[in-house]
Amino acid sequence: AYTLKNKGASNGSSSDAIEEPFLVPQRTIHQLLPYIKKMLMAVSLFLYHIISLGPEVITSFYGNMADVGKTPVARNEKTNSEFGYVGIDAILEQMRRKAMKQGFEFNIMVVGQSGLGKSTLMNTLFKSKVSRRSLMTTEEDRIPKTIEIKSISHDIEEKGVRMKLTVIDTPGFGDQINNENCWQPIMKFINAQYEQYLQEEINIERKKRIPDSRVHCCIYFIPPTGHCLRPIDIEFMRHLSKVVNIVPVIAKADTLTLEERDFFKQKIRVDLRANEIDVYPQKEFDEDAEDRIVNEKIREMIPFAVVGSDQEYQVNGKRLLGRKTRWGIVEVENTAHCEFAYLRDLLIRTHMQNIKDITSSIHYEMYRVRRLNENNTQPNGQTAIHANSVPEHEVLSHEM
Repeated sequence: AYTLKNKGASNGSSSDAIEEPFLVPQRTIHQLLPYIKKMLMAVSLFLYHIISLGPEVITSFYGNMADVGKTPVARNEKTNSEFGYVGIDAILEQMRRKAMKQGFEFNIMVVGQSGLGKSTLMNTLFKSKVSRRSLMTTEEDRIPKTIEIKSISHDIEEKGVRMKLTVIDTPGFGDQINNENCWQPIMKFINAQYEQYLQEEINIERKKRIPDSRVHCCIYFIPPTGHCLRPIDIEFMRHLSKVVNIVPVIAKADTLTLEERDFFKQKIRVDLRANEIDVYPQKEFDEDAEDRIVNEKIREMIPFAVVGSDQEYQVNGKRLLGRKTRWGIVEVENTAHCEFAYLRDLLIRTHMQNIKDITSSIHYEMYRVRRLNENNTQPNGQTAIHANSVPEHEVLSHEM
């Protein structure tokens, strides 16, 4: 409030000063408006920063105001993510570090007649000499009289990731005059690896990490006849598809024309469906709609028409793996020439962990249930009875 002191000098009076109210002129208000606006903008910016910094600042502000009797405004409960970073996603980094320390294991079996390029394809797949044949001497290079299952392991490292790769070869398969029941030694070997893992699991004092020698994948080589599957092919895959993941491939596909290759692939798919042979990836194990879409595209390409080579050639200024012919070079990793790249992506880049998971949770689990069921049978031949008066084998079969 402004006051004006009038001294009364005009009439010469010596009376005391008279005080009376005095209003601010209109032009003075207009002069103050810019300062008022700036002050309001400063307050608005202060409130905006307080809100944007989140509930922690508001809580701290309320805590400081408690001394003057101010009570914070009640707020509804909110999720942890609205109160700041918790760090749940760090579990992925922890799992990655642990996996990098432990490394990975992958066991792959190759089955097929001699001369179909099994060793060459394995060397091409992992770009190193990983096949058994690559390490054999000349004296050992012979066709065995019976099926001999041999395995060789390698430690492979790429960009800090270590993997123990085991390649299992089956020389002698399909090379005999009488190939009846030639699949039985391979079946026996696969079950022996399951049994070995099972015995390690049921030990009272188990190892911290059980060595995994179970066969995760079996690549079956089909000769490029261009007609249909042979009886030996059907018999092998019909029995083995129940105990291991089978991926059929057409070997040396560069010997077929494009029309012959497409017809042969279609004929093989018809034979697989007619004989109820379920090769990898199996439809019943698709986890969700996204997996189903991806796996359907893979199932449409099976069997993969592949070409293997460990020789490099110069093509358009680049060094590429391929097979040189009189009319050009068949590029192994060119999808226009063969389907090796699709096979490599399936086995290594996109589905390796899924292949191992199905081996552990499906094939091995079925073997484990069957073996435990056998152990639950009484010595006198009577079937063990479950607590609810149901035979034990019926309960286990239902669970399986």
